[in-house]
Amino acid sequence: MSDIPEDLVYTSEHEWMRIDGNKAEIGITNHAQNELGDIVYVELPILDDEIDSGEEFGTIESVKAVSPLYMPVSGRIIEVNSELQEHPELVNEDCYDEGWLVRIEITNAEDTDELLDPEAYKAIL
Repeated sequence: MSDIPEDLVYTSEHEWMRIDGNKAEIGITNHAQNELGDIVYVELPILDDEIDSGEEFGTIESVKAVSPLYMPVSGRIIEVNSELQEHPELVNEDCYDEGWLVRIEITNAEDTDELLDPEAYKAIL
């Protein structure tokens, strides 16, 4: 539980978000990648896809299971981490930096009110 960065916000589905104005970077938490085990494939959306809060935006496949990825807030995809196509293990190695999944433009700022601060996320673990 010590690997919960204080500068991020979280979802109960174990995604994290780094918010900068109306843009955000999204990934899965250290807890999630530990539970999944060795990640072998990541399926991500295409640029300009608009995805509502709570909707599935991709999947992450490990040696154990295939898990859906849920959008923490409504947004438009402005970048995907193309490195993950060749190196999905980056999610295991550095889930909060090199292993980020997508970058979005937030389309409904009110959605961020539903996100968890680090203390609230620690409480659900």
